[in-house]
Amino acid sequence: MGHTIAEKILSNHSGRDLEAGDFTICKVDFTFGQDGTSAIIIDRMKELGVTVPKTAFCMVIDHSSPSPNEGVSRVHKKMRDAGRQFGAELYDIGCGVCHQVIPESGRILPGDLVLGADSHTCTYGALGVFSTGVGSTDLAVTLANGKNWFKVPETFKIIVKGKLPKGVFAKDVILYIITQVGASGATYKAVEFSGPVIDSLDMDGRFTICNMVVEMGAKCGFTPVDKKVIDWLSGRGVKTKKIKPISADKDARYEKVLEFDISRLAPQVSRPHSVDSAQPIGKLKAVKINEAYLGTCTNGRLEDLKIAAKILRSRKVAKGVKFIIAPASRTILLEALRLGLIDVFIKAGAVVVAPGCGPCVGTHNGIPADGESVISTANRNFKGRMGNPSAFIYLASPATVCASAVNGKISDPRKFLRKR
Repeated sequence: MGHTIAEKILSNHSGRDLEAGDFTICKVDFTFGQDGTSAIIIDRMKELGVTVPKTAFCMVIDHSSPSPNEGVSRVHKKMRDAGRQFGAELYDIGCGVCHQVIPESGRILPGDLVLGADSHTCTYGALGVFSTGVGSTDLAVTLANGKNWFKVPETFKIIVKGKLPKGVFAKDVILYIITQVGASGATYKAVEFSGPVIDSLDMDGRFTICNMVVEMGAKCGFTPVDKKVIDWLSGRGVKTKKIKPISADKDARYEKVLEFDISRLAPQVSRPHSVDSAQPIGKLKAVKINEAYLGTCTNGRLEDLKIAAKILRSRKVAKGVKFIIAPASRTILLEALRLGLIDVFIKAGAVVVAPGCGPCVGTHNGIPADGESVISTANRNFKGRMGNPSAFIYLASPATVCASAVNGKISDPRKFLRKR
């Protein structure tokens, strides 16, 4: 019997031939924490007597960047001090979101095993990495031992057929799939995405797909390691000979094989307060919005900003709408500046903030008021997610968010994307 990608990677890191359901101890290639989780990691490391981490480790200041208050500033100082003490690289304020900065660094490669103290660590499956989120104490244990224990997950294979319709993007596809599978429908599973739609996606779209598998409960997710992946990594300084593609065997066993034809898919919007509530935009009654947010580890990448600029060029954000844009990294911000995208955003009336997670997690830079409705490119819309449990968050693609910001209500982006 052949092996799935998850079975192969965990087997390679344990020195044993593993199948789904097996328990094992694996060597971990890379770990990280962010400013919402690193304080506990640092405390546990000291308690465990860690002086030099036994696996590659970095920290990223992104959830409250720059610091919005005195307490967070203490956490940031603690991270900077610990970075020097443990010899760990620190990505300080302005560098960007961990799930963009770490792939950009070229430090993780197909076939690697990565643990992060953040639930959306599954994003790196777009590079063929078994990556998953763990708690801060689990991460500290990994740093003390260089290893951790795993239960090998069963795998769902999801085949996405057809062709992306006009105005429909990777975000619409994954919102639709999550709604069909359910918020807990893939709990502790690995998910392998394949099919012509997945093959056609650029890397930014694939990161979006893998980023959100945790929203259906999955442990990790994978898209194909093909020429697009190799070129993406090569463009970030990785030598081609170091990139070793990984794929499932043809006779691999899957718990489920699901097929979705998205040829007629419309732009999707997830309603408050669950991700698995997506509806075609035409079925939503006109919803007035008070805030729009473009960014996050899901959709703050360059292609997302390009789509936004296409819609916003020569248009204005509706009166009474706060439109906040956060590029996912400094690298993306600089490229957006070079391409003139930031100029478009500011002239349209949007506010561009430092690369980071602030508005998404509700620490600063855009906390909504009671009763306000927000349309966001984020991956979660749980009650209180953006810092106020009395607000209402809708999730959509960058195109839908921008169209809605212009109209002042949730709007279909397709008419905005026609040639003018």
